[in-house]
Amino acid sequence: MIRFGTSGWRAIIADQFTDANVRICVHAIANVIARGDRADRQVVIGNDTRFMSERFVHLAGALLAERGIATEMCDRPTPTPVIAFTVGKRQAAGAINFTASHNPPEYLGLKFSSGDGAPALPEVTREIEDEIRRVIETGAPAGTNSPAPSVEIDPSTDYLADLATKVDLDVIASSGLRIAYDPLWGTGRGYLDKALADRGVKVSTLHDWRDVYFGGRSPEPNETNCADLIASVRSGEFDLGLSTDGDGDRFGIIDRDGSFVAANDVLALLVDYLIETRAWDGDVARSVATSHFVDRVAAKHGRRVIETPVGFKYIGELINENKIVLGGEESAGLSIRGHVPEKDGILACLLVAEAVARRGATVAQMLASLRAELGTLVNRRIGVRLSEEQTARLRTRLESEDPSEIGGRRVERVDRTDGAKFLLENEAWVLMRPSGTEPLVRIYAEARTEEEVEVLLESGREFVSR
Repeated sequence: MIRFGTSGWRAIIADQFTDANVRICVHAIANVIARGDRADRQVVIGNDTRFMSERFVHLAGALLAERGIATEMCDRPTPTPVIAFTVGKRQAAGAINFTASHNPPEYLGLKFSSGDGAPALPEVTREIEDEIRRVIETGAPAGTNSPAPSVEIDPSTDYLADLATKVDLDVIASSGLRIAYDPLWGTGRGYLDKALADRGVKVSTLHDWRDVYFGGRSPEPNETNCADLIASVRSGEFDLGLSTDGDGDRFGIIDRDGSFVAANDVLALLVDYLIETRAWDGDVARSVATSHFVDRVAAKHGRRVIETPVGFKYIGELINENKIVLGGEESAGLSIRGHVPEKDGILACLLVAEAVARRGATVAQMLASLRAELGTLVNRRIGVRLSEEQTARLRTRLESEDPSEIGGRRVERVDRTDGAKFLLENEAWVLMRPSGTEPLVRIYAEARTEEEVEVLLESGREFVSR
C-alpha cells in the first residue's frame, strides 16, 4: 500500500517508486482535485535534483492533462518553499512535488500541497489513500507516453522579490558579513546565494552543481554532512555558514568559530529576535518533539506556545490563520508570520544572518545571553530501527502503557499528541514516536544536563526494544 506520511509518499527508486505507482498516485490526486472547489484551476508541478525527477514531472503533467487538469511545470529543480509560494501566488488548485527532501539519494518522493500551499492535512492524505485503493482495485488508466503540455514557469523572480520583504537584506549587506553557503547539491542554489549576491553580500557557494548522489550521502544539513562548510568557516575566510537540504526546506547554521548550531537553538534565537525586531502580535508554535527552551523564550516575551503533532502541515495551518509569530520543528524547519505555510530553509538561514548582522554578535554570543537569563536545557534524539512487527507492538504499547518512572525520574504526565511524550519531574521529558517516513522509531529527550539526557535516551531505547 502506498502511504502518505508527514511529508507525502517516499520510496526507493525502481523498487516501489516506479512509473506504475506514480501513475496510481497522480490519478488518485486528480480524483481528489476534481471533487474540490478549485477543480477549474491549474496544478503546479515541481521537483528536486534527484535522479529521474524530471521524468516524473512530465509523466504527471501528461496524466493530469488527460484528465483535463491544466498544469504549470517549474522550469528547473525548485525548492519546496518556492513551490508553496507559487501555489499561493497563482491561486492554483495545489502542487505535486517530486522530492524526497533529506532522505538518502536512492529515494524519491511525491508530495501533494493543497491550494493554500501548505502540506496536505491528514484528512486530505487519507482521501488520497482511499482513492489510491480504488484506483488499484479498478485498474489505473493506461495513460499515454505523449509528452506533457510544455507550460513551464520560472518561479524564482516572484519568490525572491517576496523574500526581500521578509528579510532585511540591506542590514546583512551593510554589516560586511562574509557568508559561505552549501546547498548540498540541492535546489537552494540560485536562490539563497542569489538573494545575498544581488545585494552585494560576499557569498561563496559550495557544491554548486547537480549531483544526484548528493556526494554519496543524505542531503540533510546536519553536522556530519556540513563538514566541508564547517572547514570553510574555520579557515577564517567567513563569518557565518549557511546550508539547506535537498529541497531547500531545512536549514543548517555554522557559527563563526565553525561550530554547528542545533536547530532547537536556532528556533529559540529567532523567536527572541523576531519578537524584538518585528513587534508582531501572536503566539509561537512548535512540534511536540521540539525543545521547551522555545517555551522559555516565548514566556519571556509574554507569548503562549502552541504544541502541534510532528509534521509542518499543522504549523502551516497556524501560519495561514495568522496566529503565530514563528512556527518550527526540531528537524530544522520553520516559517514565520505572513510567509508560506511550509518549511523554508532559505528564509531561516537569511533570518539568522540578519540577526547576526543587526546585533553585531555571533550566534553563540546571542544564545549565551539567553541561557544566562533563562537557564539551560539539553535536547537530543536517536533512532532505533525495528521490524514491522515490533513497530506494530510498540504503537499499541505507546497508546496504553503509563510507566510510573523513566530513567529514574517520576512520570508526571503523558502527552499523546503524537506518539507518547512522558513529561518527567524537573522539566525533563522523553518522546517516543514511530517515524512516518522511515522504518524506525525516534526517541527524543530533554533535561538540564548532557548526562541526564543520555540516561533518558538509553531508558527510551530499552523501552521501545522490549
